[in-house]
Amino acid sequence: EVQLVESGGDLVQPGGFLRLSCAASGFTFSSYAMSWVRQAPGKGPEWVSAIEHGGYNIYYADSVKGRFIISRDNAKNTLYLQMNSLKPEDTAVYYCVKGTGNSWNYEYDYWGQGTQVTVSS
Repeated sequence: EVQLVESGGDLVQPGGFLRLSCAASGFTFSSYAMSWVRQAPGKGPEWVSAIEHGGYNIYYADSVKGRFIISRDNAKNTLYLQMNSLKPEDTAVYYCVKGTGNSWNYEYDYWGQGTQVTVSS
């Protein structure tokens, strides 16, 4: 059974930082691209970032480019999202999602339960 468990969400002030983690199990983590998707209150899901299976090809939405860093540790079956210079518009539930192949093709088949990030003073 595929499981994706996010952690690290919190309330943080504008300009602050957070590091999200996603512990994966139930599949061969190192063989799949992984991604982060967020959903703000009253809005649809927004793709944030993706990393291919080996960690060498990385992609970001324009809204987070230069502020967020995605990474993975295939030995620990864990995906990360380092979020810097946080803005109120980054407030959302952040979901870890599993890609359908080793390259990123904007398709995903499993989601975690999400972790809440709130950016507010």
